[in-house]
Amino acid sequence: MTDTQITADTDPDGLPPLQSVAWLHVRDGRLLSVRTRGNDTFYLPGGKYEPGETAAEALSRELAEEIGVAVPPSELTEAFTVHDVAHGRAGRRLHMTCFTGGPAAVDPVPGREIAEVAWHNAADFDVCAPAFRQVVRRLTEAGRL
Repeated sequence: MTDTQITADTDPDGLPPLQSVAWLHVRDGRLLSVRTRGNDTFYLPGGKYEPGETAAEALSRELAEEIGVAVPPSELTEAFTVHDVAHGRAGRRLHMTCFTGGPAAVDPVPGREIAEVAWHNAADFDVCAPAFRQVVRRLTEAGRL
């Protein structure tokens, strides 16, 4: 039997990281966020890939499902990838590819899985998932929040 090597690309159980996508949409110095039903933590709009989807296709689909915003994959631009612990997943790693783009003015509406849509800034860390906090820090350092 061999030991499993724990790296930034595996979690304590040796599982590969969860792959997800997220949308960075800033308005008036605040970042668009969502809270799923039955949860008190806010996340960036986005989610996981469906089989065969590119990252931009997955995000386009998730935005339509979660907040009713139509953003064609061709209008999304990859900004950066966050590597962190997935919230509520017992130490499982997360690789979240973040995108900008789409319409400047949006009127997000909570979809079936979403309980609330909100706009957060750097002062709202306590209600956000770990990867979201990392994004807020990066955007604050870049002068976007």
